Amino acid sequence: MTQLAKFGSLRGKRVFITGGGTGIGEAMVISFAEQGAQVAFVDIARDASLALVRRVKEAGYPEPLFRQCDITDIAELQNTMSEMVAAVGDFDILVNNAANDQRHETAEVTVDYWNERIAINQRPMFFTCQAVLAGMKKKGSGSIINVGSISWHVKNAGYAVYATSKAAVHGLTRGLAREFGAHGIRVNTVTPGWVMTQRQIDLWLDDAGEQDIKRNQCLPTKLMPQHVASMVLFLAAEDGAMCTAQEFIVDAGWV
Repeated sequence: MTQLAKFGSLRGKRVFITGGGTGIGEAMVISFAEQGAQVAFVDIARDASLALVRRVKEAGYPEPLFRQCDITDIAELQNTMSEMVAAVGDFDILVNNAANDQRHETAEVTVDYWNERIAINQRPMFFTCQAVLAGMKKKGSGSIINVGSISWHVKNAGYAVYATSKAAVHGLTRGLAREFGAHGIRVNTVTPGWVMTQRQIDLWLDDAGEQDIKRNQCLPTKLMPQHVASMVLFLAAEDGAMCTAQEFIVDAGWV
């Protein structure tokens, strides 16, 4: 079994993650807990999230704090974050992970559908950054990681609204990095390639998908949630102390 790095600076840190119940977010929750961090996360998937909390606790790591939350409701998201801060303290690390890459045809996109996709994939990122700012300013430090997607880099068809929202992720990172940096807060983008979450496997990984991976990745190994989590850990830790305003692509060489 591969021995992954331990980041001593993450022990005791308070981490907030959106979409932490399954997939890449699940790997992040586990990885931060294994580092000794206090993780708080939100997700709409209640049962999967509660099961994750139990698994982490039973493994002997700090028990994550979970709240079911619809992140499209900004007032609910803000209130939930405030309640979690009251419970564990101001956050040192924010990971904006939640997203949904639902497919859609351009001709069928309505204004309501557009607004719904943006409300899931882009809008919450700004307001979580806004919510953690005051606490991080008091500490004089912090790390924010916004999770992007290679979808817009590689010009994939079939989800133009999703690609638009994900292109905006790095715009947000760049737009906040200087303002937040004055207070010792780092802001970066981690951009995954095609990660083999259970959802991706169930919905999209057919024979054609297998061929796409072989043709487009430089590395033959399938990209897994842990590969993305490892990059997030580095940027959250003091090991990434002088990294900010940057996009770190984890895609096995697809882009």
